[in-house]
Amino acid sequence: MELTLWTYEGPPHVGAMRIAASMEGVHYVLHAPQGDTYADLLFTMIERRGKRPPVTYTTFQARDLGGDTAELVKGHIREAVERFKPQALLVGESCTAELIQDQPGSLAAGMGLSMPIVNLELPAYSKKENWGASETFYQLTRGLLNNQKPVQITHDPQKWKTEGRRPSVNLLGPSLLGFRCRDDVLEIKKLLIENDIDVNVVAPLNASPKDILEIPKADINILLYPEIAESSCIWLERNFGIPFTKTVPIGIGATHTFLSEAHNLLGLPAYNQSKNANQSRLKWYSESVDSNYLTGKRVFIFGDGSHAIAAAKIAKEELGFEVVGIGTYSREMARAVRSAAKELGLEALITNDYLEVEAAIADAVPELVLGTQMERHSAKRLGIPCAVISTPMHVQDVPARYSPQMGWEGANVIFDSWVHPLMMGLEEHLINMFRHDFEFVDGHQSHLGHLTNSQGENQAEKSQLSNEAKNNISDESPVWTSEGKAELSKIPFFVRGKIRQKTEKYARQAGCRQIDSETLYEAKAHFKA
Repeated sequence: MELTLWTYEGPPHVGAMRIAASMEGVHYVLHAPQGDTYADLLFTMIERRGKRPPVTYTTFQARDLGGDTAELVKGHIREAVERFKPQALLVGESCTAELIQDQPGSLAAGMGLSMPIVNLELPAYSKKENWGASETFYQLTRGLLNNQKPVQITHDPQKWKTEGRRPSVNLLGPSLLGFRCRDDVLEIKKLLIENDIDVNVVAPLNASPKDILEIPKADINILLYPEIAESSCIWLERNFGIPFTKTVPIGIGATHTFLSEAHNLLGLPAYNQSKNANQSRLKWYSESVDSNYLTGKRVFIFGDGSHAIAAAKIAKEELGFEVVGIGTYSREMARAVRSAAKELGLEALITNDYLEVEAAIADAVPELVLGTQMERHSAKRLGIPCAVISTPMHVQDVPARYSPQMGWEGANVIFDSWVHPLMMGLEEHLINMFRHDFEFVDGHQSHLGHLTNSQGENQAEKSQLSNEAKNNISDESPVWTSEGKAELSKIPFFVRGKIRQKTEKYARQAGCRQIDSETLYEAKAHFKA
């Protein structure tokens, strides 16, 4: 176990809570000490929900450990069933309660309760939140549908043709505390209806156990979030013969591929890509004069597997950026991310240490960071624009407005979210360039005013250079003079870090103890030669 200030994912029981809170008619009894009730805040604060998640905690205390905690568990299970009358009951334990080994799921199974009981065994010390959500949805789906498994699989995804109806699909994977899931579902529903495809069940978001029982009636499954529903889709295909789509429709190219894949599985007429060529404004905007200066910008990507992979394709193929780094904190998606990185000629960064990610960002010297709320903080410290593309997220990343990531409108949202930070960064650079003009004196500041003084000097960079100078004195490395710093500040922000590194390298090779403007120009000439 590693002690950390921030973590990308919570323990697996938080993932189980996400599934329970996403659904209707499901209740979760969690064997946990009093302090583990903090997880409620994730839903009431970040998701801004008006109700607590459907979770009953046993909330045992130190004094209870001397008695029969098993009876305590059974008492809370009985009370939860009588009070909430759920259609299905999830029973599990938190990481702390796991050490006691009370096995609450087994206790619940022996109580003679009438509703289905799902015993969640989530290894808290080796797995994380997304795995916990995936395993919970899988166990719930399997537990409810196990009795419906056909002896011989006869499912035909094109049966709708002979039954005289429109084809129907299930949307699997969206959940609370997922990234823009609510809006993604609305966008994909709209997209499918436009292609004469009906939606049978959406799960787990807003689904009930009764809805889960309806899943086999659909012709195919749409896998929207592999982190949450891939294991369930594989089980449904293996036991019911229901095929599922493999493409996550984030970005213009992926949306075209997704619709083509759905058409092929359902036996619909071949998907006409040219008909939908101009559905999103991303393509036109990215090719417009205003966006041309962004072509070739260096971008570093880090997040959950699905969003990181999608972001890399969009950045390279649809916006003309250069991907200089890609990684994920999700070890279950590591293979897919490594494959995407290999196509880009990169080595994927697989880690759950945000400081390691920050160091990788600094080494890559990108001009834009696409990441989680952790990378937003890291990018701010490094003075690099950033857009959040994945969980973990802050409350500001759960907008009240319609803001999907999938489909045509999702592509529009992505363009705005990614390009605007770069444009604002350019504005910051222009203000620094013209800071001596009369318009920019007397306290005029940019949108980064908290980082800038009245003369337009970047305080974060000034502090960073000052700290470097102190460190350099101790190990006899070159020190930047005020003249050298002034000249460095004239260089555009998006290449300044790389120029600083190369200049310091040249100064060390040339034996220079101080870096002034002349040293900067000499280094430039040296590396051009």
